[in-house]
Amino acid sequence: MSTVTSHARAALDESLDDGTVGDHLGTTEEAPGLLTERFACLLPGYRGWYWAVSVCVLDDHTTVNDIVLLPGDEAIVAPAWTPYRERIRPGDLGPGDVLPPEEDDIRLVPAWSAGDGDGTGVVDRHFAREIGLGREWVLSLEGREDAAERWYEGDAGPDTPIAKQAPGVCGTCGFLVSLAGDLSDRFGVCANKMANADGRVVALTHGCGAHSGSRPKRSSSASKLPDPVYDTISVQVEEF
Repeated sequence: MSTVTSHARAALDESLDDGTVGDHLGTTEEAPGLLTERFACLLPGYRGWYWAVSVCVLDDHTTVNDIVLLPGDEAIVAPAWTPYRERIRPGDLGPGDVLPPEEDDIRLVPAWSAGDGDGTGVVDRHFAREIGLGREWVLSLEGREDAAERWYEGDAGPDTPIAKQAPGVCGTCGFLVSLAGDLSDRFGVCANKMANADGRVVALTHGCGAHSGSRPKRSSSASKLPDPVYDTISVQVEEF
């Protein structure tokens, strides 16, 4: 064991004095004259961790800078911190929960700077802003396209198994309620209580078996049953 390593081990034993310092694991030169001596940690529950002692060496003088406990490659550590907002998933909000949008949310723009695209908005948006008419915020172009892509690729899009086997698409169904605005050319709302998507936004190219134009299938004639493999119905009389 080198002199520097001995100084580091002595500093550890003096600081801890609890028998939690194991074998010397190695030395790392961080910079000229700056070394890190590593020692195994014997603390219960800290398998794979090690004690790191930072040491400065100048001429014949050795100075211990600090002592820290660090995780090694096999150490069990907590997962990386995820901000609260990023941990929330659709459906997590309950009664009374509040989730304000980000201040720079790209999906929203001031109502006076962008309309809903249906031609029914206030003509003079600057005047409407001054007197407080209408909504303060509306969907931006990016917000509308983000919603459209999410809906189109979801359960109410055209690529689901139920849509691919449907007798017709929602765009031709009598139970479809039209939307207004820039998304009306691609989506509507299902109003069929027997459909899986009742009360939900559906793509016009979506579909299901409850389409208003669907008709029951009837066979032209009764199918003939094959002869039984083992007859348990008829009575067979044997004469002796």
